[in-house]
Amino acid sequence: MNSAPILHLRGASFGYGEIAVVREVDLDVRPGEVIALLGPNGSGKSTLVRGLLGLADHLGGVAEVFGAPLGSNGQHTSIGYVPQRHSLSASVRATVTEVVSTGRLPLRPWWRPGTRSDADHTRSAIEAVGLGDRARAEVAALSGGQQRRVLIARALAGESEVLVMDEPTAGVDRASQEVLATVLARLKAAGTTMLIVTHELTALEGVVSRIVCLDRGVVDFDGDPTAYGEHLAGHPVGGHHHDEDTEHAFASRATVPLAGTAPLDPTPRRRHE
Repeated sequence: MNSAPILHLRGASFGYGEIAVVREVDLDVRPGEVIALLGPNGSGKSTLVRGLLGLADHLGGVAEVFGAPLGSNGQHTSIGYVPQRHSLSASVRATVTEVVSTGRLPLRPWWRPGTRSDADHTRSAIEAVGLGDRARAEVAALSGGQQRRVLIARALAGESEVLVMDEPTAGVDRASQEVLATVLARLKAAGTTMLIVTHELTALEGVVSRIVCLDRGVVDFDGDPTAYGEHLAGHPVGGHHHDEDTEHAFASRATVPLAGTAPLDPTPRRRHE
């Protein structure tokens, strides 16, 4: 794996105006890593993500994307953002292909029509999320889980170096969560770098290689899933990192290994709301 980080933060703070919501974060995201960013509401996860996207103020410390300061020219195409949406507007009469193809727009002047390459990347992105048979369907007719996959495909179509996802499994049923987890596992196997903000880590336990927890604007855990289970075992449930079901699940695995399972990739990473 390439040792040069895609995202590099050292003592980085982000916020609004002069108010730092996230303080002195150290984080390196390297190619191929899949990092879950956890934390209770108000912990700063969204602000950290907004800071990486240039939508929150960078108030101090080092923040680099591909070795260049955050906000440098061309970086807007390096990070593909998948927003938290429970559904796409029913008033938008567009097909899956039409929505996914908008991911190509930042790569060409607005007046230039799409090319064969744009069409090929759009088709490949749709197939990557398992919606090849729904390419001509209207997105308003899809289930919530399928619509979430459309948004992931749109980010993939833009050839981004890292995908930042905000609660990709929220608001969908268990079966849809499992399908989404399968899609993300395929992307991981293909070497896609992902930073996933989530409250439902259990659904993604087979995908995530590193877990970063934020609490009141600072990182208070950064390590692999095994270390996270041990960490939770020493921190009883009570307003700590996330939902109680996930805490109990991972804490129990720290002391009761699952038969026939191999440990997940132990590579650390950091991230935020």
